[in-house]
Amino acid sequence: MQLNSARQAWHDSLYMPWDSVMAGSIDRAQLGIIEASGYVRRKATEIDESGKEISYTRLVLAPGIKGTRPDGATSTGRCAHQAIAGRVQMAIDTLSSELKAFGHWLYSPTPTAEHRESAEETVFCIAYHSLVQAGGRMTTAKWQKAEFVAKGVLYRYRRMHQGGQSSCEDPLAKPEAFRAALLDTYGVALASENWAREWGPFVQTCFDVCNDIDKQALRPVAAVISEMKEAA
Repeated sequence: MQLNSARQAWHDSLYMPWDSVMAGSIDRAQLGIIEASGYVRRKATEIDESGKEISYTRLVLAPGIKGTRPDGATSTGRCAHQAIAGRVQMAIDTLSSELKAFGHWLYSPTPTAEHRESAEETVFCIAYHSLVQAGGRMTTAKWQKAEFVAKGVLYRYRRMHQGGQSSCEDPLAKPEAFRAALLDTYGVALASENWAREWGPFVQTCFDVCNDIDKQALRPVAAVISEMKEAA
């Protein structure tokens, strides 16, 4: 499990690694585990009537063996992973349902539609109220489209940080690409005229909200990582 960043730790804490088939076979061979019965070649030595030593090989039935180690036994590496993952998962569980859903949508290896819907709603609501508090206004028609703009911004933010990598470029950085994506995905058409004035502030507010929520969600995970590194 990687502890290079809180984002990566979130992802890895919910991912259970499995040993490869070859690694498992080597492990079983080293421990002398036979999972199925079969014939094996054995070397034998006997003394004949004249006292001469005679060596030969023969096939011997070896019954299947189970229980040379406890069922469900795991490697040391996997045990260490589970111990660290447990600490990170406990930190995640201290978050509110909204923050937890946002973090799962961005970094969980198995995000759900419920995580996405919760994250989208949270980003839109906070961004809209932030804009209103700053003195901005929206008509009903624009408010209805703003919900989908927030969804689109969250999509862009997630693509940039998905899975804890945080190394991807904004896939819809150009306004024309962003508008085309909203039209193709949600059927929402936004005018290109006065784009910076009409939608620029709200798009930036949504990005700021994503960043703020992200920091809040990652804070307890980052604290646990710091504690474990200090202990090590």
